[in-house]
Amino acid sequence: MRIITGTAKGIRLKAPRGLDVRPTGDRVKESMFNILANLKASTNSEVIYGARVLDLFAGTGNLGLEALSRGAHYALFVDRSQVSLAVIKDNIHSARLNALAEVRRGDSLKTLDSLAEAAQTFRLIFIDPPYNEGLVNAALLKLDMTSIVEPGGVIVVEHSKHEPVNTDWKYLQSIRTEHYGETFVTFLMR
Repeated sequence: MRIITGTAKGIRLKAPRGLDVRPTGDRVKESMFNILANLKASTNSEVIYGARVLDLFAGTGNLGLEALSRGAHYALFVDRSQVSLAVIKDNIHSARLNALAEVRRGDSLKTLDSLAEAAQTFRLIFIDPPYNEGLVNAALLKLDMTSIVEPGGVIVVEHSKHEPVNTDWKYLQSIRTEHYGETFVTFLMR
């Protein structure tokens, strides 16, 4: 697992041992970021460059770090595992992106509540929770009910084929779903 392009291109990222963390593979990540780059053409606004990024259930920080390397302005990494947070901090340091990153320990769903209370907004949000635990749609419900996602902002959800993303939201619109074997990636826009 590595950073694919940008200022930290080629930096190898660490991952915690065991099956608790399921890092996004390079092939899926590259496809994900190619789609995000093409969204700029369809929306006339840059999705990544200059963005505030939220990486929920961050695991290794892989997705948020890729966004920072590609020109995002700031990334908040949220995970409840102390082991994951230590790995994320090491990966941020290895990529030399310390000045642009913040790491927060906590439950991702509860963190969404505190971000909403603090009126924090993000243009790009990654959601990659443990599969099949009901966390995908719970997180999307909180994002739909608050103004955490900037207007025109994008949410990228990595999920299992056994846990489909709801499509009936008040403010969020599903714009694309791709699948890579057992992994599905759904893009939503506010």
